[in-house]
Amino acid sequence: MWKQWLVALVLILAGAGTATLYVAMESSSATQDNDDARVSTVSAATPRWQGVRDDVRAVATLRALNAVELTTEVSGRVVQLNLEPGRKVSQGDVLVRLDDRQALADLRVIEAQLADARRQLERASRLRSNNSVAQSQVDELRTAVNVAEAQREAARVRLGNHRIEAPFDGVVGLSDISSGAYLPAGTAITTLDATDSMELRLSVPERFVGQVRIGQPVIASSPAFPDERFQGQLVELASRISELSRTLSVRAIIDNADGRLRPGQFMSASLTLREREALVIPEQAVMIRGDDKYVFVAEDGIARRVSVVTGSRLPGLVEISSGLSIDDAVVITGQDRLSTGDRLEVQADGQAIPENRFAGNPGA
Repeated sequence: MWKQWLVALVLILAGAGTATLYVAMESSSATQDNDDARVSTVSAATPRWQGVRDDVRAVATLRALNAVELTTEVSGRVVQLNLEPGRKVSQGDVLVRLDDRQALADLRVIEAQLADARRQLERASRLRSNNSVAQSQVDELRTAVNVAEAQREAARVRLGNHRIEAPFDGVVGLSDISSGAYLPAGTAITTLDATDSMELRLSVPERFVGQVRIGQPVIASSPAFPDERFQGQLVELASRISELSRTLSVRAIIDNADGRLRPGQFMSASLTLREREALVIPEQAVMIRGDDKYVFVAEDGIARRVSVVTGSRLPGLVEISSGLSIDDAVVITGQDRLSTGDRLEVQADGQAIPENRFAGNPGA
């Protein structure tokens, strides 16, 4: 009987050993599977040096450096008209001439009176040498000459007022004046704008006032020419900050030799405050939690969280002021599921930092 119990005990112990071995093998397999499951596949890229600019963007308006509305100073009928809208004219070119026959006749009368006064003065001066004429008479004649000279100058001005000339080099605007029309004094003739160089007016927020300097570059774009950027330079700063908008008005000069830009045109402007070389990484690598900005760095297949300080932003990129070195492998995909110490499998990705298609388009 005891032999049967002994056989039964041996069989029970053998079964228990087999079950224990099976459970141990299953646990080892599950542990290995769990370890494999905790390996995160990510893409990484190393920071790179790139030119970075601190820019201030603002809306701006174009103005001509010189702009006037030409008007008549006297009344008269138009006898000469040289107004062709859009035509460039030079300083001194006659744009409109009014009938000046009366003014010319008045000038000739005064010139004749002046010539007579000078002859009388000359004769009296000769007679005064031998005391044949009193000094008071000579003085009166000299005064008459001075008055006649002043009258001649006034007559010349009145005659000149019948001619409307270009006060500077510029482009003529639209006009509704016709040859032969009678124009009262003060009638608007046309506009004249100097457009070879244009003045760009914009406002800079108060917090950037300490960084604004004359000579800083400005890049402007216009909806009228969406694929072009116009280069300029800061030339003037206002002496006051607007209490209403808390901005500083500044002016830049933009070359417009081809004449495509026009006064009053809307522009988007970018004022470059500072340029430098800085480390940049793809902006999607940066995680934000409250006031903390951080990235994950792959070190020997292990994730490490690193706090960073960011600077300027570029299209698709962000400047890292501190926290990273040029040799760090920064995780740029899958980092939202990572914690420090997680195992990583970094995929080789030659396009981890994509080419910046805006690099040649700084005003975009």
